[in-house]
Amino acid sequence: MERRLTAILAADVVGYSRLMGLDEAGTLSSFSALKSGLIDPAIARHDGRTFKLTGDGMLVEFASVVSAVACAVEIQRQLKKRNESLATDRRLEFRIGVNIGDVIVEGEDIFGDGVNLAARLEGIAPPGGIAISRSAREQVGQRLNLTFEEMGEQRLKNIEKPVRVYHVSLEETALAAEAPAARERPSIAVLPFNNMSGDPEQEYFSDGITEDLITELSKVSGLFVVARHGAFTYKARPMKVQQIGRELGVASILEGSVRKAGSRVRVTAQLINSRDGGHLWADRFDRELTDIFAIQDEITHAIVEQLKVKLLPHEQESIEQAPTGNVEAYTYYLRGRQFLLRGHKGYYQLARRMFAKAVELDPLYARAYAGIANCDAFISLQTRSEVAIESILGMSAKAIELDDKLAEAHASLGLALALAKRYGEAIKEFEKAIALDPNSFEANYFYGRVAFAEGEEEKAAALFQRAAEIKPDDYQTLCLLGSIYKGLGREEDSRRAAKEGLKRAERQLALEPANPRPAYLGASCLLTIGDRERAHDWTVRALAIDPDDILVQYNVACIYSRLGKTEEAIELLEGSLPRTGHEWARWIRHDSDLDPLRKDPRFQHLIDLTTSR
Repeated sequence: MERRLTAILAADVVGYSRLMGLDEAGTLSSFSALKSGLIDPAIARHDGRTFKLTGDGMLVEFASVVSAVACAVEIQRQLKKRNESLATDRRLEFRIGVNIGDVIVEGEDIFGDGVNLAARLEGIAPPGGIAISRSAREQVGQRLNLTFEEMGEQRLKNIEKPVRVYHVSLEETALAAEAPAARERPSIAVLPFNNMSGDPEQEYFSDGITEDLITELSKVSGLFVVARHGAFTYKARPMKVQQIGRELGVASILEGSVRKAGSRVRVTAQLINSRDGGHLWADRFDRELTDIFAIQDEITHAIVEQLKVKLLPHEQESIEQAPTGNVEAYTYYLRGRQFLLRGHKGYYQLARRMFAKAVELDPLYARAYAGIANCDAFISLQTRSEVAIESILGMSAKAIELDDKLAEAHASLGLALALAKRYGEAIKEFEKAIALDPNSFEANYFYGRVAFAEGEEEKAAALFQRAAEIKPDDYQTLCLLGSIYKGLGREEDSRRAAKEGLKRAERQLALEPANPRPAYLGASCLLTIGDRERAHDWTVRALAIDPDDILVQYNVACIYSRLGKTEEAIELLEGSLPRTGHEWARWIRHDSDLDPLRKDPRFQHLIDLTTSR
């Protein structure tokens, strides 16, 4: 048995089965022309050897991982240019994964974990993108003028241990070589600033200041910043900064307070070394409320200076750009954001009013337009109300027109496009949002929903896992992960996700006893871990809270399906599916919870009815 260390590139055509179903002869011809005219020459130029063809993809060996990554980048960049001149339905896109590892050589073929991992990395790469392993990233170092974006630890099918994965940015920029590797960056967590106003109603303002500081610091490529949801799990929890630093894996902690009174505001801030608790910097700002953006700017620059981080020119410009010149509009926006984060349809309506008032006060406020789009999209998803998709698209497009670097605007446009069944365009917007802000929960979560609806369960699992990491207090993502892992045959991962999802759902149900969502998602988790009796009790509770909600009906039907209650499941689906949209029909086709019903002709009739709407 011959073994050697080698670099493996795995490539696969996105949606190949769908393309073949639409035009088999045309797809085969296009793929053949692409392979001979673009891909094979690129592989030859980088001294690669194709050792296996898989119909819609290939496995390629390189003696150097630098050559493998350079080849992958050349292929994806050329494909992107080629596709610009083609109609959407004629474009071929690839996912590419690159790994370096030990392999087994048998004649002209290669086997082993080094090959398997490359194939799994290809599966979680975005369409038109490249995912590489940590070992490949370390070997490339600074030898290529590329930016590598960390995707975190990923659990991949049939790979025993989690793998740290990096996404290769394809943007051609002279600044790429200046961007340090993620693990070499100084790191910081911004804890929720205390509300010192003496009025609990002002909590939205201190939380808003905290979130905006996180957003501003996240724009600095030389700095690793803990996401908003991770930092806010420490709100109102008295803990030593050393412990928080260990739990979050950061070297520095920023904490402070906000006192707002009339037209005046006082902000205190202190930067602390999380290893020894020593103060690195502290200051107090007593200003007019109209100076709030200048205060945030000064704090950001002080942190950058203390941590000795280099600000790139475009980062400096972005940080100094105020989101609005109207402080009253800003306060309405912050209040709207507070309502939006509560995640219930009643609060979405309140949030929309706040965002609309912000737009009324400042018609050029990009974030407020994105907020309105998100509210309308979430209301549409939860209630299937007749919110005009064109209106949601228009609000999102307006936000991007005003600020095309606003991640939340691209995420809201992606969601609107998904609602409009324009999935390819939606994916591109989600990827733009994630590129601008890797910590965007909404972009990762809703991208995961689209991936699952498209039958890409591995990709959906990776995106939901990332969403769960970004928002550690969220229960819905882990509950969904439990079901997706089960469908992938990852039983251990399924039980682990379900157990943690159940804990979070129980906490949420205690906080919101009138919200049926944690009840039916918690029931799904109970069923996954084998507690059928409690699962049934929780579904009864969900139906009692809101028996007419179609989300409740559909999810309880899934649980009844798994419990073997076929008649009850079909009855609920007959009430919910005819009122749902095309996206749900796509989701249902891949929902393993409904597998026990698939042979029932009534179930197939419901899918056909939903699809035809």
